[in-house]
Amino acid sequence: MARAHVDVARREDGTIRIDAAPVAGSAAQDDEPAGSAVHDDEVAGSAVDDDEFAGGPDFTRAVLDVAGAVLTWPVLGVPGPPSAEVHDRGRAQQWLWALYGERVATAVHDRTAAEPGGVRVAADPTDLAGSAARLALGHWAARWWPASYPDGIPALQPDVLGLELAALTQRCQQLFDGEGDQPDDCTAELIEEHRDALDPLVQWWRAAPQSADTARHLESVLRLIDHAADTIGLDGPALRHLRSSLDQRRPAGVPLDPGSLFARDGGGYALAAGEQLVAGGRVIARGSGTNDWRRYPPGFVDAAEDAVSWTARALGARRRIEVEVVAHTAAPSAGAPLVAEVRVNGGRPKRVQLTRTDDRWTGRADLDPGLLIGTAPPRIEVGVLLPGFDPGPFDPGPFDPGSGSDPVPGEDRGRVARDAIRALARRRLNAAAERLTYDTSPYDVSWGPFLAETVAAAGPTGEDY
Repeated sequence: MARAHVDVARREDGTIRIDAAPVAGSAAQDDEPAGSAVHDDEVAGSAVDDDEFAGGPDFTRAVLDVAGAVLTWPVLGVPGPPSAEVHDRGRAQQWLWALYGERVATAVHDRTAAEPGGVRVAADPTDLAGSAARLALGHWAARWWPASYPDGIPALQPDVLGLELAALTQRCQQLFDGEGDQPDDCTAELIEEHRDALDPLVQWWRAAPQSADTARHLESVLRLIDHAADTIGLDGPALRHLRSSLDQRRPAGVPLDPGSLFARDGGGYALAAGEQLVAGGRVIARGSGTNDWRRYPPGFVDAAEDAVSWTARALGARRRIEVEVVAHTAAPSAGAPLVAEVRVNGGRPKRVQLTRTDDRWTGRADLDPGLLIGTAPPRIEVGVLLPGFDPGPFDPGPFDPGSGSDPVPGEDRGRVARDAIRALARRRLNAAAERLTYDTSPYDVSWGPFLAETVAAAGPTGEDY
């Protein structure tokens, strides 16, 4: 197996940066002496810059907050060790060796007292590296999974995903300590919040899943949850039933379709095709808006690229814009101040309050008639956001003239990244439906489907979405 490398650099402020280099495929990299020094420019231009989506929107990265550091993986990149921003080397030393191997841990220790600069060293594939990557990908899926009715991407069952995250957190306990500043160290909270799925998971496991790999996967998750609950001191009927079931020999049951165990409540979700907000009036323009997933919390808006649409009308002397947004099945029906942001011909943004009705968020507002005067069609830009949550439109950063390529607008890069995420979700669902097995390095964050992906790909629940 080709060796992976990381660049370990000390910054002026004393923090240590570990940048993941590509999994080496050339003899030159594989033969590079461990711990050999590299020029600072080489550290700055390492693998992260070579990734097509480096510097892209945050939904292209999986992230873990761990003891003394933040770890990141490119969801769309080549599998490899994580990058790390180490702000407390003392706390991080408890997991550096187990995650990266001895050479990287030694390099981090040596850089602490050195001048700013970096070295490139080989990282070892470890069991903790694989588990951590999977945990990070699970948290990414809980936040960024592109569930969409028109795109045909079913949502992941949150309780099933939450319990697997609890099991993975238990497996990755070496990454965390008791300081309380690591939001991803949340085993107890995950078990408590999602314990409704425990009995169906036990029933699925005892019914002999169609795939032997799925059966082993289920048993591993259930035993980790049982161990975590016992360690933490959690109790309750569902956890006692779990323990008693694990203490018994699993019967050779009849295979059971998981879709029947985790049927989603569609809540009357059905697209109301073609209904207009306003009858009459002259249509000035209509089009699709921007659906930037970063600007609202998960579960609010369908992830389809054309989920946001708008119509500008002339009603006598008045000018009005109507906005329709396809709602996510889990979208709150009240109390969420979701708004549309409207710009006409590059002018100042106007916010339009949206209200959820069945499958849609809808809203309307009057526009300045002066903005829509003339024979040329107006340039209207519409996006959707939640005030107070919105980080603002994606900005890919300044264009580097030395890169040899033309600048790409932030929204265009965001659209390309969203398309890539949808493709990733479809590949993973197809793999789950075909019950594919994986024999890859621990670095491969795509290793095996999550149980929630297996449920989503089962069929009946997908038809409800």
